[in-house]
Amino acid sequence: MADKKYESLKIENIVASGVIAGSIDLVELSNKVKNCELNKKRFPGAVYRIADPKIACLIFSSGKIVLTGIRNNKALADGLAIVVSSLKEAGIEPLKEPKVAITNMVCSYDLGRYINLSKLVVTLNVENIEYEPEQFPGLVYRIKDPKIVVLIFSSGKIILTGGKNLEDIKRGLDVLEQKLESIM
Repeated sequence: MADKKYESLKIENIVASGVIAGSIDLVELSNKVKNCELNKKRFPGAVYRIADPKIACLIFSSGKIVLTGIRNNKALADGLAIVVSSLKEAGIEPLKEPKVAITNMVCSYDLGRYINLSKLVVTLNVENIEYEPEQFPGLVYRIKDPKIVVLIFSSGKIILTGGKNLEDIKRGLDVLEQKLESIM
C-alpha cells in the first residue's frame, strides 16, 4: 500500500560503505577487472564502474569499499554481488559475508506549493537554519532527530539527505511539514 503523502518522494542516490575483503591488491584488481581503474597519483583507491545497475565503487587496499549511485536495496545487493564476483575472478578472496551498510540517502520531494524562504527564516528563527540567498538559493534546515539535512527551495522542491533508510527520510519530512504547517 503506497502512502499518498509520500507520492513525490524519490530516492536520488544511496551511498553504502563497509568492508568486503581483508586486503586487496589494487594493481592486480585493476589489471584483471574490466571497468576498474587505478591512478594512485590522483586517488588512493581503485574506481570500479558497474553498468547495470549503474554504480560507482571506490575500492581501497584495506578491503574497504564505498558504493554510490545506488537507487534501491536491490541495486545495492546486485552491485555488491558483482563486486564480490569480480574480486574472486581476479584471484582476490572476499569476506564470506561482506559488511556493507547504507551510510547516506539523498531524496527529492515536491511540497507542491511556493515557500517564502525569507518569511520561513524570520518565523522559525532557530540556530539550525542557514539561508544566504546571495550564496545559495535554498534554505538549509538541519533536523536533529532524525539527523536529516533538508534543502528547501522557494519552488517547494526539497532535497533530504543524511538518512540511513527511507523511514528516517520520511520522519524528517514529517518534522519539516509540521514546522511549515505551524507558520504558513
